[in-house]
Amino acid sequence: MISAGTTFTLLGFSEYPGLQVPLFLVFLTVYMVTVVGNLGMIMIISISPKLHTPMYFFLCQLSFVDFCYSTTVTPKLLENLVVEDRTISFIGCITQFFLACIFGVAETFMLAVMAYDRFVAVCNPLLYTVVMSQKFCASLVAGPYTWGIVSSLILTYSLLALSFCGSNIINNIFCDHSTIVSISCSDPYISQVLCFIITIFNEASSLVIFLTTYIFIFVTVIKIPSASGCQKGLSTCASHLTAIAIFYGTILFLYCVPNSKNSWLTVKLGSIFYTVVTSMLNPLIYSLRNKDVKESVKKLMNYSIQFC
Repeated sequence: MISAGTTFTLLGFSEYPGLQVPLFLVFLTVYMVTVVGNLGMIMIISISPKLHTPMYFFLCQLSFVDFCYSTTVTPKLLENLVVEDRTISFIGCITQFFLACIFGVAETFMLAVMAYDRFVAVCNPLLYTVVMSQKFCASLVAGPYTWGIVSSLILTYSLLALSFCGSNIINNIFCDHSTIVSISCSDPYISQVLCFIITIFNEASSLVIFLTTYIFIFVTVIKIPSASGCQKGLSTCASHLTAIAIFYGTILFLYCVPNSKNSWLTVKLGSIFYTVVTSMLNPLIYSLRNKDVKESVKKLMNYSIQFC
């Protein structure tokens, strides 16, 4: 059984001692951009009346999830790059997994909610303000958070039922389900089955939402007679499609990694991209490709200059 003194060791990139400082600087820069980008996006959307629409409300929630997701993983990663003692307590490890699971699941379905929002905006523009009411938007946002908490509680409880003995070395950058299960000295079958079921449900259901909404969007757009109208319809979905492509591309990449010792570095790099880099890219994607956001940033900067 698990004792209060049980500890794990996060190997991270310890097998590359000469790269510890460069990696620390790289990940610190990425994390700083993530924090500034996501919190900046939340602030801009909150103070700009022009951005008080359902689309930006969901984008604000996505930025919050990205910030929390990255903050759950990155600080410990940075610490392990500059200290020799890379241990983490069992409670700390389980807490990290619990939070990462919540925000990982929430991000999956937050992107699905944003896909539905684009579907209503493109396919039913006249009914958009009626359908996407403030109460309905709040309900759509509550769904990903609620299911994220439920999923995380189920999986965390299944991990708490496991026993650990011997060498508790986690060969990854953070405490994820597969690595925690791999070092257990008890039968992890139930925990693995639960993880498989929840993962398949999450990925399959969100993918169905993405494909269905964008099929309808594509059919609607190609029926628009004017080229400018068609281009405008597609441009409203471009940023969201880019975010989905990066998110699911990374997931598919991780699932396709062969199960061998040589694949651990690839898994770590994939985990870095999935948990750290993606959280940085989302606000950049939406700010660089979004005219309204760029205009709001310019107005905020001009106001700040005048105020100073």
